Amino acid sequence: MPITFVTNLIDLKLNIMKKNKFILLFSLLAILISCTEEDPIIEYVTVTKTVIDKVIEIQNVAIDSNTDSTLQGNITSDTTLDASKIWLLKGRVSVLDGVTLTIPAGTIIKAAAGTGADASTLIIARGATILANGTADAPIIMTSISDNIEVGGDYPSNGPSLNVDTRGLWGGLIILGYAPSSFSGDVTELQIEGIPTSDTSGLYGGSDAADNSGTVEYLSIRHGGAEIGEGNEINGLTLGGVGSGTTINHIEIVGNVDDGIEFFGGTVNASNLLVWGQGDDAIDIDQGYAGTIDGALVVLTAASDHGFEIDGPEGSTTGRFTLKNATVIGATDNCTSEGVDGEMADFRKGATGDLLNILFKNFASGKDVELDASADATTYTAGTLTFANIDILHPVDAEGAVCSDVETLDLIFDDKSDESTFETDASTFAEVVTAQADGNGLADDSIFSWTFYAYVTNI
Repeated sequence: MPITFVTNLIDLKLNIMKKNKFILLFSLLAILISCTEEDPIIEYVTVTKTVIDKVIEIQNVAIDSNTDSTLQGNITSDTTLDASKIWLLKGRVSVLDGVTLTIPAGTIIKAAAGTGADASTLIIARGATILANGTADAPIIMTSISDNIEVGGDYPSNGPSLNVDTRGLWGGLIILGYAPSSFSGDVTELQIEGIPTSDTSGLYGGSDAADNSGTVEYLSIRHGGAEIGEGNEINGLTLGGVGSGTTINHIEIVGNVDDGIEFFGGTVNASNLLVWGQGDDAIDIDQGYAGTIDGALVVLTAASDHGFEIDGPEGSTTGRFTLKNATVIGATDNCTSEGVDGEMADFRKGATGDLLNILFKNFASGKDVELDASADATTYTAGTLTFANIDILHPVDAEGAVCSDVETLDLIFDDKSDESTFETDASTFAEVVTAQADGNGLADDSIFSWTFYAYVTNI
């Protein structure tokens, strides 16, 4: 083959290849332009996201609003409460020998619920001191934790949550001293009722008639009397062997299961006492109490037993009390007694003392002033149990007329032993009246205007 032909053939192939390359490039460019303008390229990106779940556990936590205002266990150093706080009394709390507890005017103490030996109770042991100086404008209040009373002594708009028939929610106040008391077997000290014998802060009695446990005035104790054992409850205010150096005045007890105020021996004087709606006796005297009670208002309800229950000495030590200027109001509605008991007064076990200027009012037929047994007839005959200026104001019916079944004095004053002239003598020291006479009974009940009783009854 000639060389010229071959060369031409090669040139032709090269030109064809160049053209094909050009055509291929042109085609690729057209495809790219077509994709750009008509079908955008979509890139799919897989994103891995890590999610951390926070698990929140919600718990209801009880916040103790009394964390810095709780009285618990033994108080071993001088302590002053803050009246701007509500104080919680938790369990049996004892102020020990040599220690002073100061409770300013207006302080409110609410006791935790409980029964048995550890029922919330405040004990002022022998040698300890309580300075509870309330005022008429700012009384000190000891009550249950269920009471809705607020700092300052006010209640919410819906009123008090508890009433006089609410009892036994906590214990009470117990003050003990070294004053003489008359004990069986002539022992010099005894364990106060309501406190286990294992707790030596419950001892009372001694030989110091002028013993000083401090001052308690303008104090209201409400809804106490928790049961610590079968038939054994704590009084609203218990005074065991308390001496005459102690000041007790303007005291209110409301709705206590057991007695309102009980004096176990001692020589302390007390004035202006109000007991309302107790479950047992309003004022109870035992073990040769030898002080004076001047000014008292007792208001019984259907739950109450005696206005006064007074026992004599238990040992050879004698004691003679004075109880004067007191009014005792029975629980009678339209001539019918509201309670099973509700007697005026009972004198037992050789009671010794003097009662004068006492008014018993609104007691239904069958309620009496009673000498319980021979021992009391003996002390009456001996002149160591005396009565003077005792008035009886009978109840009236719905129309205001004196009830038709009321009794005469010789039946109201009853010697159960019939061994004295108590019944026939009644007309010499007592009389039936139609209205309270001047100088008889509590002279002015407005002295209790600061009390819960006044708040409820508007006296």
